[in-house]
Amino acid sequence: MGARELRTLVEGGSFFEGPRWHEGRWWVSDFYTHSVRTVDPETGADAVVLEVPGQPSGLGWLPDGSLLVSSMTDHRLLRRTPDGDVHVHADVTEHCGGHLNDLIVDGEGRAYAGNFGFDLMNLAAPEPTSLVRVDPDGTVHREGGDLWFPNAMMISGDTLIVAETFGGGLSAFTIAADGSLTDQRVWGQIAPRVEPGSVEEMLPNLGYAPDGCTLDAEGHVWAADGLGGPLCRIAPGGDIVDEIELPEDLAVFACQLGGDDGRTLLMCAAPDFLEVNRRDAREAALLTTTVEVPAA
Repeated sequence: MGARELRTLVEGGSFFEGPRWHEGRWWVSDFYTHSVRTVDPETGADAVVLEVPGQPSGLGWLPDGSLLVSSMTDHRLLRRTPDGDVHVHADVTEHCGGHLNDLIVDGEGRAYAGNFGFDLMNLAAPEPTSLVRVDPDGTVHREGGDLWFPNAMMISGDTLIVAETFGGGLSAFTIAADGSLTDQRVWGQIAPRVEPGSVEEMLPNLGYAPDGCTLDAEGHVWAADGLGGPLCRIAPGGDIVDEIELPEDLAVFACQLGGDDGRTLLMCAAPDFLEVNRRDAREAALLTTTVEVPAA
């Protein structure tokens, strides 16, 4: 527990997010170089596949192979077709209380996306928000509510799990036949919820701030801690059953299981998450390690 060899795969990013394993490569967004990149899992060689002026975040793929990307600051989902054409798949501005954030796409091509709910980088007062569902034809629907900074999402069967970074845990929904989300409930409470207040009041008391997450074959979740703590494996209910210690100068803000056998854990690491510190620096890294339980 905690004692695993870490390998540095890539260095020199601004702030990596939205890691995915797809078609034998890693895919990541790099916030402040405004780029979506692919990364060779052996050599770390990377290539830009899409530039996103509005700052890229979540990534997913439609059944036809098109790439969907969250464009954070202008609240749009961009669609890059297999032949390289890029257009706006949906504008979800009316449902965003802050930057558009992570997303996931289900097997029917429905995209689910979260948003900050408030202006985090300028330390505005946190507010609850909702998810949005974007159907394959681009129509937009509000889903759920009272979510405190909905972040990474995972799908297991007919269940969607979402990390609440300012809620100290993960919530779950049942996905209905039409894609709507029902039966909102707690999946796992890692740390007690704190009373709403300012960012300065809430952050020191969160205990755990689940950020980027990935689901394994035993139904457990590896969850980054946005407060800079160890990367932890969370059991249903919220108990921490494993953790990975990190170098003193880095914290992990997102992770993903992948590799040919699904046992490689990719970690998006940086000294902190603050835009004022990350925008012009090139100190972010992609780290990997091997875990026992493969990806779901």
